[in-house]
Amino acid sequence: MKAWRFFLPLAIFLAFLGVAAWQLTQPKDEFVHSAFIGKPMPQFAMRAAAADRPGLALADLKDGKPKLLNIWASWCVPCAAEAPQLAALKAQGAPIVGVAIRDRPEDVAAFLSRYGNPFDRIGADDLSQLQLAIGSSGVPETFVVDGNGVIRYQHIGDIRASQVPMILEKLREAGQ
Repeated sequence: MKAWRFFLPLAIFLAFLGVAAWQLTQPKDEFVHSAFIGKPMPQFAMRAAAADRPGLALADLKDGKPKLLNIWASWCVPCAAEAPQLAALKAQGAPIVGVAIRDRPEDVAAFLSRYGNPFDRIGADDLSQLQLAIGSSGVPETFVVDGNGVIRYQHIGDIRASQVPMILEKLREAGQ
């Protein structure tokens, strides 16, 4: 009569297990489907985050040449791990501009002194306004921006050595 009350929790649990098992059999999609790919960068102008590099503005990304826009911070451990890959990209001709997130000039200078400075320009995003406006959820993240200021690719997380050729290819594609 009221025996179904005892079986209802078991039925719900079994249904949950069935859905979980089905999800585990589905192929893993590692590609990030960003809503900002194909969209223009928003209007912005940032003061310099480092004494030896100029700040960054939208006009710097709309000069006809594609660039890598790297979102980073001196307090970010993966950003330090990414530094050799950014240096490799720079050595292979990739123009790189940076946005330092919630950072102090002295900390930015210390980080660049320790890990190298691949950036042509570094803007200070003290309140993460640009970071949030372009859909960046953390640091580091790298965007390929074409010469018209349109986002063509978003790479979440630190760039690994094995990913350098792919990033260079995305940069080349943005220049076509």
